[in-house]
This record gives sequence, C-alpha cells and structure tokens, in this order.
Amino acid sequence: MSEEKGDEFLSWENLIYVADFLQASGENRFSLLGGEPTLHPAFTDFVIYLLERNFDIHVFTSGIMAEEKLEEAVFLARDLPIEKLTFICNLNDPQQTNTSLAEVESVKRFLHFLGPRVALGFNIYRKDFELDFLFSYINEFGLQRSLRLGIAHPIPQELNRSVSPEDIKAILKRLFYYTRMFERFRVKPGFDCGFPLCGVTDTQLAWLYRYTGGRSGFACGPVIDIGPDMSVWPCFPLSSFHRKSLFDFNSLQEVLDYYRRIHDVVRCEVGGIFEECDDCLFREDGICQGGCIAHSIAKFQVEAPVRLKEVYL
Repeated sequence: MSEEKGDEFLSWENLIYVADFLQASGENRFSLLGGEPTLHPAFTDFVIYLLERNFDIHVFTSGIMAEEKLEEAVFLARDLPIEKLTFICNLNDPQQTNTSLAEVESVKRFLHFLGPRVALGFNIYRKDFELDFLFSYINEFGLQRSLRLGIAHPIPQELNRSVSPEDIKAILKRLFYYTRMFERFRVKPGFDCGFPLCGVTDTQLAWLYRYTGGRSGFACGPVIDIGPDMSVWPCFPLSSFHRKSLFDFNSLQEVLDYYRRIHDVVRCEVGGIFEECDDCLFREDGICQGGCIAHSIAKFQVEAPVRLKEVYL
C-alpha cells in the first residue's frame, strides 16, 4: 500500500456509491480489505461514516498498525457493540515465516487492545503448517473463539504460492489433528471456500458438524470483491477473471447471479479438482463444490482453447 498512488486508493465518492449500492441491495455488512486497509489515509473517517449508516463493519487486517492508528481504532470502538466493528486478523506463523520481532510485537499490541473484537484468520499454504500459536493468542488476549481457515489457491496466470490439489487431502488430515486443541480452547473452526469434502472422513465430518453446529461447509462460489476503481470480480484468486464494473449492475444479487452463471459453465467443463469429482454424489447434490474453481481455470489457461469461452480470463 505504501507504493500506491493517491488515485489508486478508494475515494470518498466511490465509498459512498458502494454504501448506497449495498444498502439498496439489502446488505448491512461492509468488509474493508486491502492490502492493509488501516493504511488508507481516510480509514478512520470511512469507518465513522459507515457506522453512521448502520453498517456492521468487518476489517481484514494484518494487525500491524502505527501506534497513532491503533489509538484511533481503540477510541473508535470503545462504546460500540462488538458486532458493529470486528477485526479479522490474518496471521502467519512467525516461526515458519521468519517474522521480525518488531512485527510480532506490533501484532501482540493490536491483539491486546482490541482482543474481544478480533477473530483470527489463517491461510494454509504448506503441508506442515502449525496452529498452536493461534490457540495461544486466542487464550492470552481473549480473542473471539473462532478461527477462519483458508487454503492458498492459485491465481490464474500468476506465480503465487499456492497448494496443489494433491496436497489438500494431507492438509485436511493435519487440520483434524487439532480437534482436541479446538475443543480444549473452545475455538470453532470456519472453512473458507475451496475445501473438498472427500478429504474428510465420516468421523471427522461428524465432529465438524457437531462442534460447529453445521456452519462449516465445503462451498466454492462468488463472494464478490469491489476494487477502488469500482471494478468487481468473483473472489481473490479470480481477481482477473471476467472483471466487470460495478456500474454495470443494479444490485448485489445481479453481480452474484452473473458470476454464478459463469461458475456453472466452468463446472460443466470439469466437475472439480479431482477426477472423482465428476461422479461424486455430494457434488451433484450441492453439498460440495469439488474444491476451488481457480484450480480448473488456471489449468484451462495453459491448454488448447477448446472449451467454452466463459472459462478463460
């Protein structure tokens, strides 16, 4: 974000348009992402404005803030119900990423001052991941008893660090190694898009649904991101896939329907990330979407262009 030009930040005019668009669509949740959204020069003023419009605000952050910005956030949140302003703090394992001591201390300071408002998120990009430090943070700082779990999926035509389909079942096996830790610390796991159901045993599935009340699913569908220039796309891995302008739509439902139709076309070309997805009854019944669609789209870009035009960037 520090290298961004001023005209590449979200403007007040566009923020107000998005707020109008969402409220007209019956949506009262407003998520602020980045980059690092707290680095936006008008971050605090944006939050105040959205609160005045009665949005529930979710800020996705690294937790690394300047002291002045952190003080503003604490002051802003002091009398608000937790559901009105929540921070989703996406963390990396400081041991596996060689995070500097200064960054670790900055994150801990953030968690200390905003603890009950913070839910942790963790993106899995390697098979030997560790979750112990997350449970420790939740317990030490009194964070929300939930953990948002995602898998690093490929971004078509980019060389991002991602997990291959062959590794996902091993990742799920390791994830369920932590079931006792989830129970011990009273933490509920939540799955982002792209987890395939076939990597989970019946016993693990029963535990997951019993422990989370059925809230963790195996979906993959558009969640809609809106850029500072008012472009829209179906999700982070597909940020270059059929990008459109928000001005082309009259409601959030129209945007979702547009990308769901394209997802359906891709699913007709290939059932999922594994060959067995084609004949999977869970996929046919809509219980599982066959993993992240970005894997299929990334594969389409390097093969002969023999498929329906919608599957290409």
